[in-house]
Amino acid sequence: MSTETRRAVPADAELVQTMLVELASYQDQAKDVTATVDDWEGFLGRDDVIVLIAEVDGAPAGYVSSLRRPYLWVGGDMLALDDLYVREQFRDAGVGRQLMLALARHALPDRMPISWGLRLENEAGYRFYDRLGANLRTKTAAGWSPTAYEKLLQE
Repeated sequence: MSTETRRAVPADAELVQTMLVELASYQDQAKDVTATVDDWEGFLGRDDVIVLIAEVDGAPAGYVSSLRRPYLWVGGDMLALDDLYVREQFRDAGVGRQLMLALARHALPDRMPISWGLRLENEAGYRFYDRLGANLRTKTAAGWSPTAYEKLLQE
């Protein structure tokens, strides 16, 4: 079994969007995905959007997506990891580890920290990231939707 990892390009937009929907469905959040293939074509043409695709024997096996952004506390940039997804038939074969290491290789030249969120109930995820040596801290993620703050602004 041969695994290759490469950076996604705009021509990969449909594949990335398909895997994103697979991930969202797995997490019972498919209804929240509104990004289109056209959106992904635009994202994948940006330098600050880093999406790496893993292929096993030429078949798309998963992806990791991140966004390079300023890290104001340290005066440099960081990679904000958005998603790590491995298709079911490729799980437990080291694909996730390879994707994370590929992302680390991307971050290393500028010594950028990589940060991400993790659901508390994702015990397998905690074990996986712990094996990578990640610093796991409990933190609540908050979000403010336009619908919610728009109501306040109209008061």
